[in-house]
Amino acid sequence: MSTTRGASATTERDPGLRLTGVTLRLGDGDSVVTALDDVHLDVQPGELVAVVGPSGSGKSSLLAVAGTLTTPDEGTVVIDGVDLATLSAKGRARFRREHIGFVFQSGNLLPALTAIDQLRLVAHVAGRHQASRDPLELLADVGMTAKATRRPHELSGGERQRVGIARALMTKPSLLLVDEPTAALDRARSQEVVELLARETRRSGVATVMVTHDHDVLHHCDRVLEMVDGRLSR
Repeated sequence: MSTTRGASATTERDPGLRLTGVTLRLGDGDSVVTALDDVHLDVQPGELVAVVGPSGSGKSSLLAVAGTLTTPDEGTVVIDGVDLATLSAKGRARFRREHIGFVFQSGNLLPALTAIDQLRLVAHVAGRHQASRDPLELLADVGMTAKATRRPHELSGGERQRVGIARALMTKPSLLLVDEPTAALDRARSQEVVELLARETRRSGVATVMVTHDHDVLHHCDRVLEMVDGRLSR
């Protein structure tokens, strides 16, 4: 399955993410499983691409490879023009910290920190030489200014995801990887979160890949691709 919205991203720019012939095998001996099988994917800056498919189809492996958390057995991963194979392990970790944002299923916020301090911590860890957004401006963009001093237990599930999206955008990443952002939300909050994600993707010009089982939110995406048995539809 592959669908494309009419307002697709501009194609003349270099892709924010390019996977070429990516294959990933897990296990060893007789238990080897091909998690990704000759995957090709381009995601443009400002484009939100959803990946759907059954559990165990390779969606999590796709995020792990794109996020530099796993090295593929074959193929190339290029993010914002940088071939990850040219980087050392230390270089990949630094690249991940500076150029890739992650949004998790439940927000994954630190329980002791307020919403604004979640963002400030990202800027602190990235270091003074790394470009970063103004945390108050980002919270305003996601509609969380009034909750800036609240801790995670004082926020709803949808509000925690809004803070998670803002945190992921803090370092002006080239690539945003989103793992099941609506898994713990009701239908109304799910629509709000993915609509926000689509808006911030276009506003910031980040290339975004979202893995989801929620077909009700797919109309917010520029493209929808299906993964089955490690193969991605094109």
